[in-house]
Amino acid sequence: MARHIAANFVNLLIVLLVIAGGLFFWAKAEFTRPGPLQNSIYIEVPRGGTVSRLSKSLEEQGAVSYGLIMRVASDYNGQASQLKFGNYEIPARASMADILDIVTKGGAGSFRFLANYRIGIRGAKMTLSEREPGTGKTEELAEFEEGGELPEPYAKLVDAKTPIVYRITVAEGTTSWQIVESLKQADFLGGTFENVPPEGMLSPNTYEVRRGTLVEDVVEQMFNAQERILAEEWENRAEGLPFDTPEAALALASIIEKETGVAEERAEVAAVFVNRLNKGMKLQMDSTVEYGITNGEGFLERGLRRSELSKKTPYNTYIIEGLPPGPIGNPGRDAIHATLHPNESNNLFFVADGTGGHAFAETLVEHNANVAKWRKIEAEKRRQNNGG
Repeated sequence: MARHIAANFVNLLIVLLVIAGGLFFWAKAEFTRPGPLQNSIYIEVPRGGTVSRLSKSLEEQGAVSYGLIMRVASDYNGQASQLKFGNYEIPARASMADILDIVTKGGAGSFRFLANYRIGIRGAKMTLSEREPGTGKTEELAEFEEGGELPEPYAKLVDAKTPIVYRITVAEGTTSWQIVESLKQADFLGGTFENVPPEGMLSPNTYEVRRGTLVEDVVEQMFNAQERILAEEWENRAEGLPFDTPEAALALASIIEKETGVAEERAEVAAVFVNRLNKGMKLQMDSTVEYGITNGEGFLERGLRRSELSKKTPYNTYIIEGLPPGPIGNPGRDAIHATLHPNESNNLFFVADGTGGHAFAETLVEHNANVAKWRKIEAEKRRQNNGG
């Protein structure tokens, strides 16, 4: 009898082992086989997210057939603790193994909805775009100025708590006051911030943030970035420059940023300023005069008046010797680099040439000829605008 029971137990054990083995190989095949997803989708892995919650969500969306297999496999492979928060695109037919690789390796995030908040000297605008799953094509859904009523497509996404990637893009030359004021108007940022950082010490760049990020944290990130850039560029500066502090370099870089929007010209404009400083000539730049009038709070909607050009302020480079007491905006890294690595040139003057760039000259005679050409171009533009 005992022998019979033992034999049955062995047989049962064998059957169970066969079943377990079959289940193991079936689960392994399910884990690696193409998934049921017919079209790409976007998912968000929040901070503190777990494979358990992720697998349930994917099962509800039809991206995986057996969430339990995904959970068990992630524990077995050691991936359960390696989730990277962010937004990800899950391609059609992705296996559970593929999905786990995507959400644990991290890297550049994918997104469906992108809100790009662009800050410039004339204010800030938000552009809402949607990325088509599987193709990468984007469609603009709305463009609007912050501070007013939110457009319906954007408001609906916010109300539904739909994941949106937010990017803040700051234009070169924007003042610290303009940046802070625009950040305070952004509906997706939180907290209050009253202090305006030192002029020139916020790095113009693109910053990716999450909804609810504090304005203070964004400003700190910009400040730390500019501090690092200035230190690196100053450390590698050219020899023989007519200034001896990083702060002076930042002031000159901010003027260069205001005076030319052509990347290839920055080092030549820097050469003009360096040459003028070396010769004891005044810089004579309208951009510094304007800053002395506005103090960086807003901008003039008109040209400078003759009385303003002759008005004495610490920033009027038609009157003061050398550099102004500080920057007149926030320069980008390229302008800082150009300031500290100017071209070798004898040019002392430059004026607009009608193409978006500038004409440079070594002598006043050459410069006056270039100015005459520019005035002729300006006159022709006015004539055409007036229908002449």
